[in-house]
Amino acid sequence: MFDSLSSRLSLTLKKLQGQARLTPENMKETLREIRRALLEADVGLPVIKSFLTNIENQYEGQEVAQKLSPGQQLIKIIQQELINLLGEKQEPINLSIEPPALILLSGLQGVGKTTSAAKLAKKLKEQKKRVLLTSCDVYRPAAIEQLKILAKQIDVEFFSSDSKEPIEIAKQAKQYATQYLFDALIVDTAGRLNIDEQMMTEISKLQQLLSPIETLFVADSQQGQDAVNVAEAFAKKITITGLVFTKVDGDSRGGAILSVRHIVGQPIKLISVGEKLEDIQDFHPDRIASRILGMGDMLSLIEELEQKTSTEKATKTVKKINKGGALNFNDLLTQLQEIGKMGGIQSMLDKLPGMGNLGAQMANPSMDDKAIKRQIAIIQSMTPKERANPEILKGSRRRRIAAGAGQSVQNVNQLIKQQKEMKGMMKRFKNKNFRRQMGSLMQNKF
Repeated sequence: MFDSLSSRLSLTLKKLQGQARLTPENMKETLREIRRALLEADVGLPVIKSFLTNIENQYEGQEVAQKLSPGQQLIKIIQQELINLLGEKQEPINLSIEPPALILLSGLQGVGKTTSAAKLAKKLKEQKKRVLLTSCDVYRPAAIEQLKILAKQIDVEFFSSDSKEPIEIAKQAKQYATQYLFDALIVDTAGRLNIDEQMMTEISKLQQLLSPIETLFVADSQQGQDAVNVAEAFAKKITITGLVFTKVDGDSRGGAILSVRHIVGQPIKLISVGEKLEDIQDFHPDRIASRILGMGDMLSLIEELEQKTSTEKATKTVKKINKGGALNFNDLLTQLQEIGKMGGIQSMLDKLPGMGNLGAQMANPSMDDKAIKRQIAIIQSMTPKERANPEILKGSRRRRIAAGAGQSVQNVNQLIKQQKEMKGMMKRFKNKNFRRQMGSLMQNKF
C-alpha cells in the first residue's frame, strides 16, 4: 500500500534531514519533488495543489521549534497535512442508533462490495453484534448465492426472499431484522460495469426506504482517477457517510484513496487488506500517514499480533528457549505459520519504522514469503517422529520429504541446516553469561 509514494517521499525528505536550514531554493525543490511523487501515485491535481499550498502556508507561518531542525519541522508539517488529507481521525462504523442499525453498501460491479459486506459482518460479529446479511443484487448471476455462501462461512444469518424486486427485498429484510432483534442489517446492492441512470435511481430509492445510518461507498484502491469520477457521481445521487477501499494490499499507488477522500469529503471507514474474510481493518489516518513517510505503524502491528497469533503457542516457545531447549521442526512450523497469519514478512516490515521498502531489497532469500511457504510444505511432508527428532533426517528420508513436498533435496538440506543453526543458538542461550551479555546489548541499543 502506497509503496511508490512512500519510496519517493522518503528519498525526498531524507535530503532534508541533515540540513541546518531551509532556503527558498531547497524548499522549492522539495515541494517540486513532493508534487512529482503525488502525480506518480495518481493523485488528482486539485488535491495536489491544495496539499502543497497548505504545506507552504504552514511552514511560512510557523516558528521553528527549538528541538527540531528546519528540515525536521517541515517533515512534521507534511505528516500533519497527510493526516488532514486522509481524514484527521479514525471514524468507526456508526451503530449508535436503536437496533437494527442499517448499513447500505454501494459502488460499481467488481470492486468487492459483496466480499466487503461479509468482511464487515464478520468484524461486527467479533464485536458481539448480531448481524443479518442480505443482497438486493438481482442482476448479477449468482450474486445472492455468493453472499449466502459467505454468510454461512462466517456463521452469520442471511435473509433470502422470493421477490425479484430489490426494493421489496430490502423492505422484507428490514422488517425481519426488526422483528428478530438483530443489532445490524448489512444490505449489499447491485453494481454495474458503468454508471447508468437505472442503477443510480435504484440505489437512491433503497436509501430513501431504509434510511440507513451508514451508506458506504466501496471503491477499488487500484482504479486511480476512475474511482474519483465514480465517487463523485454517487455523491450527487445519494448521501455517502463513509468510504471502504478494497485491494489495498495490492500494488496500489494510493492516489485513489487520497483523492476520493478529498473530493467526497467523507471519512474512510475501512480498508480491505487481503482476500481472507478477516482481512479488513479500521482506517487510521495518523498510522497510514506515518507509513507513507516510512515511520512505520507499530500500533497496527501490535493489534495484529494480539488478534492473529496464538499467545499460548508463543509462551510455550519462549519457555522452551529460556530453558535452553532446542527448537525442533514442530516449533519452527508454528513460527512460520504465525508469520503467515500476519500477512507475511513484507506486511510485517511495512509496519516497522524505516523498514517499509526493505522487502524488495532483502538479500537473504530465506526471508522471502515464497521461501517460507516452501519451508512449511517441507516440514508438513515430514512424519511426526522426524519433526520431533531432526537428527534422524538422513539421505533417504530427505529424498522422500523432498518428493512429498514437491521441492528439491537442496531446499530440504537448506532447511535442516537452518534448524541446526537454531539449535546451536539455543545452546548458547542456555549459557547465563551469554544471556546476560545479550540483555545488556539490547538495553544499550534501545
